[in-house]
This record gives sequence, structure tokens and C-alpha cells, in this order.
Amino acid sequence: MRHFLRHALITSGVAGLVLASGTAVRAAAPDDPNIPSVCGDRRPADPQAGTYGMQLDGTFRHPSLTPAGEERFSFPGGAQDLFGKTKGYDPKSYLEGPIKLEAAYRGAEFTPDYFHSWQNIVDFDGRRYLFQYDRSEGRVYDVTDVKKVKIVESLSRNDIKAEYGENVELKDGKDWKAHDYWGAATIQWNAKLGAYVMVQSFEQKRQVGELGDSVEHSKFHNAEGVKKLRETTSFKGFKVYRLNGPRKKDWKLLATVTTDGSAANPLNAPVDGPQQGSGSLDVPYWTGGKYMFVAAAPLDTWSNTEVPTYLYSAGYQAYDMSDPAKPKKIGEWHRKGQVADESAAYAKNPRCGNQTSWMGARMPLSVPKPVEEGGKYGFAALGGYGLSVLDISNPARMTEVAHLDLPMSVGGTEADNVDVSQFEKTGMIYVSGYPLGEDCHEPYKDIFQIDVRDPAKPRIVGALPRPEPAAAAPFGDYCQRGGSFGPKRSGYYTSPGEPRQGLLPYAFYNAGVQFFDTRDPKHPKIVAQFVPAGFAKGVPDYALGNQTHGTYVEWDRKIAWVFTNDGIYAISSKKLLGTPNLGKPAKPFRTSVR
Repeated sequence: MRHFLRHALITSGVAGLVLASGTAVRAAAPDDPNIPSVCGDRRPADPQAGTYGMQLDGTFRHPSLTPAGEERFSFPGGAQDLFGKTKGYDPKSYLEGPIKLEAAYRGAEFTPDYFHSWQNIVDFDGRRYLFQYDRSEGRVYDVTDVKKVKIVESLSRNDIKAEYGENVELKDGKDWKAHDYWGAATIQWNAKLGAYVMVQSFEQKRQVGELGDSVEHSKFHNAEGVKKLRETTSFKGFKVYRLNGPRKKDWKLLATVTTDGSAANPLNAPVDGPQQGSGSLDVPYWTGGKYMFVAAAPLDTWSNTEVPTYLYSAGYQAYDMSDPAKPKKIGEWHRKGQVADESAAYAKNPRCGNQTSWMGARMPLSVPKPVEEGGKYGFAALGGYGLSVLDISNPARMTEVAHLDLPMSVGGTEADNVDVSQFEKTGMIYVSGYPLGEDCHEPYKDIFQIDVRDPAKPRIVGALPRPEPAAAAPFGDYCQRGGSFGPKRSGYYTSPGEPRQGLLPYAFYNAGVQFFDTRDPKHPKIVAQFVPAGFAKGVPDYALGNQTHGTYVEWDRKIAWVFTNDGIYAISSKKLLGTPNLGKPAKPFRTSVR
């Protein structure tokens, strides 16, 4: 299969022609021209049993290629053998290295979403607040006293009755109006307004009732589902709020901007029908100054992606935020092959036709230094399209100065997160995807060390070490613990205080939070890990595999927060982070730092 994917050549960019090998190319979804079909159906087969699993030396051999899907897969010596009494998940927690568990807050009130959540920190009237949210489910916590965290607001759409698969975001509820929710946000102190300004992303929902991972329910074989999704009325873009306090009632809406490239007036456009494209994905990049970058597909034609449940391939837009109430789009960029009429370029990618890979951006550009401060480069993680280095010194004319194809790692998500916190000191960036399957039923997701000291010539020079279980664990590899195993993300691009150089904390799903020491780039090492319990009775079966999926460090108070499918944990390390402050911060979080 891998040989075929690499060497099959397309004779033209038009669907329905023939591969050089003689294999017929069929249009997978002829009713919709924006569903990619130029490479036909090359969906990987499930790996044969016995070709992956535990090895005699105690290591785990990963499959080399897997299709989309999140089902469980048993193997000899795996989690379903080791932890049969707890549904195939390890009920114990582990702490190794110079770290201390300061507090644990478990249960539904500290788990707005079992699969993922976003976080921000704000300070008002001498109190510190932590936001945790995912779309309609949101919480506001007073975390001034780390040992006595209090819930001050809980938002939900649980009051709305709907049929299975129905999008409740299209209906009014007690906490949210139709089309509204808490989008993935950046919150920055804006000098012009003398206030926090929050920019929230609003995007096409990724888990929808209309489409699914199974072949017959995917976008490639489900024209009716695709049509229904296209016809749905929803807002796609971003909203800008001034925060006058930590609660939702304190938000003052300043602007509503659609990323729909066909809109005559994107500022404050009414939501009176379907909008084109993806909307703004994940967290916008903005540090409170003039320029902001978002990941977005502005039109339905930005669609060359293989993931079976999503219709768009996002590039990037640049905005002038000189007046936060009047954002103005000034630039746009995508890599050739992402748009429907660029099929010839798309067909050159070995993932073309695999009906599995996420192709395009999920996160915004990763920027080591803001353009306003003399920054020149932005790093673009584009899923199966790899890594691009962009010159953003003139955001109105973003240009690609280099590109790096990354080793194929299908399924799961490739090239999702770029950590640039070490770039200015070492010239290194750290690029990773993340797992989607359970029980290591997919290739391992390396965190690649990429040398960009010469931004025109990026190259992979290593990878961060694979986490190993604590000495007390009753298993030899995290693939035996149950759930997903691999990196998620390394926190946020801004946070209170100065980040510690040479220290990278990564949320690692069933391996908890891993602390990497990168002070010597030639010899990176893991210096500590905190691994929460992998099983809890309050977590529904379908979410047990999605364990630690987020971390946020308060560098000023020397506290790392850990976010899981079963709650929130606060940890400290005098050696790694510095002496912790478990009370009121010395000064409020007002300026963004890298």
C-alpha cells in the first residue's frame, strides 16, 4: 500500500482519468464538485492482526498505516488483558520526577467537555480566574487560591431538547442564543482600550450528525449528508469582545466578522443563510497589537482534504486589529493543492485518496515574535500538507519561503502543533500531530525537532524521546494502558509570566503531562511526568480513552494546570518551574509574553 501511494502518478488534474499504473480513478462524490476525488478510493485497509503489538523486548510495534476510526483494538498483553475489571483502562495515577500534586478537582463540573477544552487566564479586582470551555459548555473558576478553587459560572445547552445528531447550536437556550457559543479564544490586554479583549473563533462543527468515519457515512459516499451540511445556517468567522469582568454578562460585543470570502460586507454581516467555508478554526493568533492571524477556509472550494467528516482545507487570513471594533482583512494565503481546481498539485501528495488524513491548518500561524516588534516569520502546520515557513513581515503579502514534507503518519492527525518558544534562543521549533485512535492502533506521533536557524532550509534533526511508564506502573509501554497515546499540545503561545527556557510541558493523553528538558537540543530528555488515573466511574465509556488533553502553565505563579476527561489538576515543581505561589498573584496578567 505505501509503495502504491508513493509512486502512483496522475496524468491530469481531472477526476475520472487513469493512474499511470492503470488503476481507474472514480469520482467518489459526483454530486458535489468540492469533494476531492482525483485520486479515487485509496482508503487504507485495517492492519493485519499480528503485524503490530508488544514485542519480546517489551517495546510496542505500531501499525504503519491505518484508516480513520476511533474503535478499540485488543492485542495480547494490552490494556483489555491487564485492566479487565475497569473496562480496559488503568485506574491508577503516577507521579515521577521533581513535581508535586497541589490539588485535584474531579467530576462533571470540572469537565465541560470529555474530549477537549480551551483555557484562558484573566485577572479582575485582585482575583485570578481560569476559563475552561468548548463551544456551548463553559466554566469560569476563581483560582486565586489554588487549594480552594471555586466555580463562579457554568454555561451549557443541556436545557435544549433535540433528536440524536441534531445541532442544538441552531436553537435558543437559557445560556446561549441560536448560532452562539464560546468559541476557542485568545484574550489579550489591549492598550488602546485599557481592557482585556477576547477574540473567539466560530467554525463549522467538526463532529456532526450528517457525516461519520464509516465508509458509507463519510463525505465521499454520503451526498445527502454533505448537501444538508452545506445548507445549514450558521455563523462562520470570529467575534471580538471587551471583557469588563470574568462572567459572560461582562462581555461587551465589539465586532462580528465572517470569514466567508463571498460576503459583500464581512463586518457585522447578518446570519440569515448558509455561509461558505470553515469559519475561524481553533485559537486566533493575536497579542493585543496591530496584526492577527487566523486559520480559515474562506470558500467551499478550499476543500482538498481527505478527512471523512470535514469539508474544508484551511489556510490563513491576516487582519488589521488597530481598532478591535473594526477588524479588517488585509491578507490571505494557502498552499497550492488545497483548493478544488488545484487537483494536479493535490494528486502529488501521497495521502491523496486515502479518505483519512486531515489536510490543511487547524491552528493559526505560530509566530515567535509579533510583526509589530520586528518579527518576520510564521510557521504553518498544515496537517498532511506538512510544514511551511512564511514571511509575514508584510501581512498583506504573506509568502512561503520554505516547505518541509513530514514523514507520513496515517491515521491520526499530522502537523498540528508548532511550539516556537525555543526558536529565538536555539533556532529550534517542535512540530507534532496527535493520535485519534485508541490502543496505539496507528503510527506513533513523533514530536519533531526542526532546525530553522536558516528559515529557508528547515530540516528535521531529531525527535523528543518517547515517554516511558513510571517504575511503579504494571506495564512496560503506554500502549498497554488503554486510551490514546501521543502528544496533544504544549500549552498556549501566551500566558502570565516568563516561560522557562529549555522546558516543554506536553499533554500526552494516557501518558498525562510529560516535561521535556531541551536545554541541550542534541540530547533532549524527559525530566518529570504526572499521569492521572485512566479510569473513573463518572466518565462515560465512549470518552474513557481521551485522557489528558490539555495543559496551561501560569509561569508567574509557577503552577501547571492539567486538563483531563475527569477534571482538573494543579501541579508544581520548585526545580522545574520555580517556587510556587498558591495564592494571589503578585501583579495582574496584563501583557503577553512569548
